Amino acid sequence: MPGFELFSDLERKEVNDVLENGVLMRYGFDGMRNGHWKARELEKELESQLQVKHAQLVSSGTAAVSVALASAGIGSGDEVIMPTFTFVASFEAIMMLGAIPVLVDIDDTLTLDPEKVKEAITSKTKAIMPVHMCGSMANLDALQSICKANNLVLIEDSSQATGATYKGKPLGSIGDLGCLSLDFVKIITAGEGGAVLTNNEKFYRHADHYSDHGHDHVGNDRGAESHPFLGYNFRISELHAAVGLAQLRRLNEFVAKQKIHYTIIKEALSQIPEVKFRTVPEGGVESYSFLNFFLPDLEFARKVSKSFKDNSIDACFHYYDNSWHYIREWQHLKDLKSLYPISKEVKNGLAYLQTKTFEQSDKYIARNISCLIKMSWTEEEVINRANKMAQIIKTIN
Repeated sequence: MPGFELFSDLERKEVNDVLENGVLMRYGFDGMRNGHWKARELEKELESQLQVKHAQLVSSGTAAVSVALASAGIGSGDEVIMPTFTFVASFEAIMMLGAIPVLVDIDDTLTLDPEKVKEAITSKTKAIMPVHMCGSMANLDALQSICKANNLVLIEDSSQATGATYKGKPLGSIGDLGCLSLDFVKIITAGEGGAVLTNNEKFYRHADHYSDHGHDHVGNDRGAESHPFLGYNFRISELHAAVGLAQLRRLNEFVAKQKIHYTIIKEALSQIPEVKFRTVPEGGVESYSFLNFFLPDLEFARKVSKSFKDNSIDACFHYYDNSWHYIREWQHLKDLKSLYPISKEVKNGLAYLQTKTFEQSDKYIARNISCLIKMSWTEEEVINRANKMAQIIKTIN
């Protein structure tokens, strides 16, 4: 990870198709296209590879979450349960619709703890959104059961785990809706982009219309299309879709490369008593885009993180002090720093962040090191890296 490490003539060919016909927009201009509809092709490839009935491309992974929520009718004043460990886009996408993000502790999967989810449900809860962080997944059986028992929507965010599976099913295909990102640093990239995945015909129709100003996309005349409801512009361009199309066709190649590199490093670290690996739910297969392990305590993890950096072991993250991915440093959320007024309803809904602590999440994130697995490494580089990492950890007191 990420796919840009291995750009090839396959991506260039798809992009050149678009440049040669000159149509950069995914809709309309039928006569100019010479048969090229890259966004449509990419949606069909996503449906096939990720085993869903419908895929709707959008402009980003963040847009995918907002469109998924809106497609399920979730908005003003509704509560959406999400994890304390995720990218800031998760709460941004929820709040854009006037909904309220309810942050819940993670467990040793580094994803939502189902027991904590149960405790967080209120009469305002409308959806549970697990985020499959760093290449692996939440306990989806448990979360599905909770959703069914409480009539809630399950929305998977698999942006960091495309290519992973749970009990034989691709992540993103299991919930009522799935979201993925195709941004520049994901396992498959379009430069920018995302997708909403679903087997629900109504949710798909909503996503299709909502992401393009409410257009119903009936017929070939955009000027004659009707607008069943309000929407916004979350469209992807044909150029971005062209890159994503070539990358998706290489997904199995990418996952296989990552698995080889992941395995070499994991085997080297597994000999160290202080190292414990994250839990992968039974039946789950990672995308191998990150190797995540726990160390004895915060001080130990900080020393290892610093020593990795000092010894040029790049792309290994200690998220405890990270301002992008963990609740401890989301002060702008806690203080509701916004360019525009936040509604009283949302302010009241987020007041809990002023006093609530997340000791269980702290326990895991404080001790976790998350190492990106690159596809561009040579075998020699991976072996040297693995040995160097192991030696550093062994020398920490």
